[in-house]
Amino acid sequence: MRRRQVLVVAALTLAATRPRAAGEAAVRTRVETDAGAFVVEVDPAVAPITVAHFLAHVDRGLLDGGAIYRIVTLANQAPDTAHKIEVVQWGRGRPDGDPAPLPPIAHETTRQTGLRHLDGTVSMARAQPGSATAEYFVCIGDQPELDFGGGRNPDGQGFAAFGRVTQGREVVQALHGRGGAKQFLDEPVPVRSVRRAS
Repeated sequence: MRRRQVLVVAALTLAATRPRAAGEAAVRTRVETDAGAFVVEVDPAVAPITVAHFLAHVDRGLLDGGAIYRIVTLANQAPDTAHKIEVVQWGRGRPDGDPAPLPPIAHETTRQTGLRHLDGTVSMARAQPGSATAEYFVCIGDQPELDFGGGRNPDGQGFAAFGRVTQGREVVQALHGRGGAKQFLDEPVPVRSVRRAS
C-alpha cells in the first residue's frame, strides 16, 4: 500500500511539473448535483499540483457520489468571528477515519500561483498545509481573508485557489441561499458526477 501511494505521488508530481504545451487550454469540468450543474475551469499552468490532483479525482470518478455538505454564511458564524467568509463547500465528504483514495498534496499558496479568492473562485479545503485531499469550496463574493497572509487560517498560509466557476453561478448562489443556522447541512445535496466538459 505504501509503495502504491509513493507511485501515485510521483505520478501527480510529474504531471504537476510538466509545462503546458503550446496551445494547451484550460480544462473545464462539469459538476452535476441534484440542485443543478456548474462548470469549474482549471488551468494546469497556473496551479499545477492542485489541478493535477483535482483532475486525477475527476478522471477516476472519485468525486461521483460526493455532496455539497457545508454552507458558510455571514449569519451562521459566531458573532465574534474575526475573519468571516462565505463559501459553498463540497467534495467527497468522507467521515472521520475514512482514508482518502489519493494522498494529500503539497500546499500551493496564492502567493505562488498569483490567484486570488474572488467571487466564484474554487479552492481546496484543508486543515494543516499539505493535508488537502478531496474537499473543495466555492467563494461567494471576494474572500481576501482566504489568500496567503489572510487571517482566516491562523497559520497565514491561506488556501489553495485553483479554479473558477465559469457557468452555473446561479446554481452556486442558490445553493448558498440554502444556508441556515448551522454550517453543516442536515441533508447534504448529492453530487452525482464530476466530469471533464467538452
